[in-house]
Amino acid sequence: ASEAGDEPLLIVQRCGVPLMIDPDRSRAVQALLAAEPLDVILSDDGLQHYRLARDLELVLIDAARGLGNRRCLPAGPLREPVERLSSVDALLYNGATADRDDGYSFRLKPSALINLRSGERQPVDYFPAGQALHAVAGIGNPQRFFNTLEGLHWRPVTHAFADHAVYSAEALTFTPALPLVMTEKDAVKCRAFAADDWWYLAVDALPSDAFVGWFDQQLLRLSP
Repeated sequence: ASEAGDEPLLIVQRCGVPLMIDPDRSRAVQALLAAEPLDVILSDDGLQHYRLARDLELVLIDAARGLGNRRCLPAGPLREPVERLSSVDALLYNGATADRDDGYSFRLKPSALINLRSGERQPVDYFPAGQALHAVAGIGNPQRFFNTLEGLHWRPVTHAFADHAVYSAEALTFTPALPLVMTEKDAVKCRAFAADDWWYLAVDALPSDAFVGWFDQQLLRLSP
């Protein structure tokens, strides 16, 4: 994780697919095609890399935060003007409970608790309702993770860190002594020094049925 980054390592561990890291996305694609027999390539955060040819453009939006103040960096959170969204192929709203007129719903469903040290896998009801625990999140919207833990009826003592934070055992030693639950993205950076009662919450991405149907149609359309 210290060399490649937390997100690339997580993608490789969860998906088992070839992955290339290169600020020049076009060069990365050419290297992948030369090394692997691929027919689909996903470029994370690739919308603004206009030298990169693309067949589909998908934009994921936080349903709770929306587009913020709708201004571009540094005055706001956007990398391009809002009008750019009118030219993409589909919008997905993370955390939305239903499809919208302008896009599809998308949510992350907790699937298991995984122990960082042993790899032990437990169902999400492993901790009883009312269980107090330390919750660690170094992601773009830590509160979404904390809300998920509350939705599982636990009582998280929350510890929000910066996105892509670098952790140490000392930084994650809290009082009182309680089980610690973190995101899977954070876990890839903490296994080397994890305590016995450190867990991460595995989640599965669940886009709406309508999006899955639409995406299947696009793949069929693009298939030779």
